[in-house]
Amino acid sequence: MNRRHFLQTSAALGAASLLGSCGTDTPMNTGFGIQLFSLPRLLEQDFRQAIALLASMGYRSVELYGPYPFSAPGAIDRWKAVTPALGFSGSGYFGLQREEVAGILREHGLTAPSIHTDLDTLETRMGPLAEAAHALGHQYVGLPAIPDERRTTLDGYKRTADAFNAIGEAAKREGIRFAYHNHGYGLQELDGELPLDLLIRRTDPGLVFLEMDIFWMTAGGGDPVAYLRSYPGRYRLMHLKDMKERKRFSGDGGNAMQWIELFPYMTTAGSGVLDLAAIVAAAREAGVEHLIVEQDMVAQPEIALQQSLDFLKGV
Repeated sequence: MNRRHFLQTSAALGAASLLGSCGTDTPMNTGFGIQLFSLPRLLEQDFRQAIALLASMGYRSVELYGPYPFSAPGAIDRWKAVTPALGFSGSGYFGLQREEVAGILREHGLTAPSIHTDLDTLETRMGPLAEAAHALGHQYVGLPAIPDERRTTLDGYKRTADAFNAIGEAAKREGIRFAYHNHGYGLQELDGELPLDLLIRRTDPGLVFLEMDIFWMTAGGGDPVAYLRSYPGRYRLMHLKDMKERKRFSGDGGNAMQWIELFPYMTTAGSGVLDLAAIVAAAREAGVEHLIVEQDMVAQPEIALQQSLDFLKGV
């Protein structure tokens, strides 16, 4: 099951470089990153060994997922409630101290330019979140999904856009950036408008950045290349995975059951139907800085994640 529903569910860069990056456009980083939700069980078993494995494959950065020790209590409680169904409980720093995580990443030549957290933490715990970001070198603090109840109407999306601008302003004051990851909903008309487009238009490009997941964008009926070209400079991060055959949500993509139905269609990069070469080329042209492999809780990650990286290095 996907964590985004549940959570509605390093120091290598340094604070000085973070502050500098927020005022300028930066080029795409060399190398590919990995979202750690791709191999949560290995990380829970032995964080250091799992990070060493990723580095040996050739990954150059990681994107963490929450909750974290500093997260809002509600986010931590929601995570605890669902971990029995997941079969693992590790997240955030996986029981380690923040300094230990920074040291392990540094030891293996990895950075952590982005993390996923939750809306409660972004709205109520920005100070501790920013402190952790500076300690570990996070440029972007990301929201993986909008809670269901805040996106049932266009007015809900408008209020969410206002909330995003406030979060983005708070993040900017702390020397970091806020990024929103759309999960595939918002791509069907609601009262004559596409909610995702409304959300993008109503948020400040200097405060709210975007992370595209090409699988969920496709599942919702969106064209990744078209969105990159329509909103140049807005998308700064991208999740890369492939789709065995082109599939759409059974509905509007607005609930986790529709996401779960499509999990069997996720596959390693290059083994599906998505035109990854064209998408990556458009991403580079549109200003995407971080290309991140994500294969949610993939079986045999030591094989699948290597195959994805090997393919992507050639596009």
